[in-house]
Amino acid sequence: MRFVAVRHGGHRAAKLALTLLAASLALAHASNSHAAATIGLLSKPQITQAPNNNDRVTLPGNVSLYATAANDKGRVDDSTAMNHMLLQLKRPADREQALQTLMQQQLTKGSPNYHNWLTNAGLGEQYGPSQLDIDAITNWLKSQGFTVNKVYQNGMTIDFSGTAGQVRQAFATEIHHLNINGESHIGNMSEPQIPAALASVVEGVVSLNDFRPHVNYKQHVDYTFTESSSTYYAVTPADLATIYNLNPLFSAGVNGSGETIALIEDTNVYSTSDITTFRSTFGLPTANFSQVHPESCTNPGDVVGNDGEAELDVEYAGAAAPGATLELVSCADSSTTFGGLIAMENLLEAGSAPTVWSVSYGECEAANGATQNAAYSSTYESAAAEGISVFVSAGDEGAASCDADESNATHGIGVSGFASTPYNVAVGGTDFGDTYAGTNSTYWSSSNGSTYESALSYIPEIPWNDSCASSLISSKEGYSTPYGKTGFCNSSTGKEDFLTTASGSGGPSGCATGSPSTSGVVSGSCAGWSKPSWQSGLVGNPSDGVRDIPDVSLFAANGVWGHYYVYCYSNTAGEGAACTGAPSGWAGAGGTSFASPIMAGIQALVDQHNGFTTGAGDPDSVYYSLAKTEYGSSGSSTCNSSNGNTVGSSCIFYDVTQGDMDVNCTGSHSCYKPSGTYGVLSTSTSAYDKAYGTGTGWDFATGIGSVNAYNLVYASAW
Repeated sequence: MRFVAVRHGGHRAAKLALTLLAASLALAHASNSHAAATIGLLSKPQITQAPNNNDRVTLPGNVSLYATAANDKGRVDDSTAMNHMLLQLKRPADREQALQTLMQQQLTKGSPNYHNWLTNAGLGEQYGPSQLDIDAITNWLKSQGFTVNKVYQNGMTIDFSGTAGQVRQAFATEIHHLNINGESHIGNMSEPQIPAALASVVEGVVSLNDFRPHVNYKQHVDYTFTESSSTYYAVTPADLATIYNLNPLFSAGVNGSGETIALIEDTNVYSTSDITTFRSTFGLPTANFSQVHPESCTNPGDVVGNDGEAELDVEYAGAAAPGATLELVSCADSSTTFGGLIAMENLLEAGSAPTVWSVSYGECEAANGATQNAAYSSTYESAAAEGISVFVSAGDEGAASCDADESNATHGIGVSGFASTPYNVAVGGTDFGDTYAGTNSTYWSSSNGSTYESALSYIPEIPWNDSCASSLISSKEGYSTPYGKTGFCNSSTGKEDFLTTASGSGGPSGCATGSPSTSGVVSGSCAGWSKPSWQSGLVGNPSDGVRDIPDVSLFAANGVWGHYYVYCYSNTAGEGAACTGAPSGWAGAGGTSFASPIMAGIQALVDQHNGFTTGAGDPDSVYYSLAKTEYGSSGSSTCNSSNGNTVGSSCIFYDVTQGDMDVNCTGSHSCYKPSGTYGVLSTSTSAYDKAYGTGTGWDFATGIGSVNAYNLVYASAW
């Protein structure tokens, strides 16, 4: 959509005898539900001694980076409710290996297990911890005074509630009041502990604080370049369909019909009429839309700010798959647990879950903590084994995911623990390169169509990057370097308008397990998730032994080069705008929050066309296989995104090779600052090794690249 912009305001101790291990225990539990009685029956018990609170082990990596002495306001009252805590369990090693073998077979054509998906109960029965181990753990929890609310059928999670006093006694950690920039929170001040007898089965407590992940969208901002005009080329659903080649799919009836996409949230939408207005204005059919709170979890109602996230997720998943059923799946945050995680667990538990999910929230691995990282990995693993494709926003802060929404990176290189697991598609963000190249008129019409479209073709892409550390912005402003005393980041314009971490995200998994020695920094015993086999061997992907993100990327910019998304979000209290008149006056934003639901919508088209009525599982292995064929050993000049409207018509992926997602920084963690106040994020503190630039094939800035939806849907590998 082309328009002349008018700026509008506000965008942004008791022992427990293990007589429970006797054969009589199984009989005692025979009256329980079928699911509880059958979890892990094929697994050998790991717990062989009675749990003793005087013989404990520490669970590392489970203290919030905000739980510091400077923020500490004293211990909470022992009666403070700690509701819906989640105890994360471990799958026995032999069971995990067996599950991995099955999951590979589920994705291998010709295998008798191809697309032979599990149920949540079947996952627990065949691959979960022993029922006797689960009984021992739940009885220990009860002996500490906790209420056990639920044991999930996959055998990996126990939901329990209690008080801060019970947490202090059972887990040997105090819950304190914390004040962070004027906001009141609670959190544990030391690593939790558990009886050593349980350590072989218990991963840890998912969360003992009330900090929540951040949304991954950025409100539209007006940027001023020395040679820019006030004309904006914003993206609408019809533009999206032109740029990523969705139109021939829609013409062929491949529009997501018969497919259901779940948008995972901890809020409801602000207004369902916003969804209706969006679709009618942009020529989309009436939505089959509902809001679901699975397994009777608490309805969160409207959470201001997050409700804007919910609305854009629904609107743009539906823009990519206008015929799909859209379910906003949400649960209220508890005093300890993100409602989105509760929603996903309960969605699996309820059965018949939608086969495509999108998650647009995030938090860095080092802040998430080892147990919470394990919880997301386990949840996505369960989903994949049950046929579900999970898409997750890679983040909106370059390679500095512990510095989301900050003006400078101070914690070094880190990635989102929501997106770095081996069982999800991590979706990064791009911008369009036409403004930098001065070719707007080549790619955009001078007037809008009936549904406000103006894009003429595929447009060359660059990484989304709002920071002064961007080599493209720096050069456009007339600077030879973004760093150094005379570099752009230390200039008056750089400091005034471009000190930000806002950009598409990626990087190597670095602190999925272990514990950082410096809060929020990949350090100490931190280690990343191992590299999945399907990610190895793609040109550009490093031999670093760890999971690297993103996997794919789509447009996600918020206006730095004059491009952003238009959406309907009428809650002005959440920095929305009235959805009246021409959409040029509506809310505008960017972020990988848009890219993830759009990619989820494209996968729904894949599933529809290929008849995957029970889902496709994790599609990463197919994406990477296709990319390896397309890029070969040295990349594909035909499929280079910089070709723009002359890019090859048979390309499935567009290889983004110009620009970077580097952000400005201060401090000593991965910050190259030869002089001046502000440096740039770098893999070296003594040289300019930007974190990160683009390159041939896969790269940390955009992963495989962006997609031609039509060619992806019709690819023979499916």
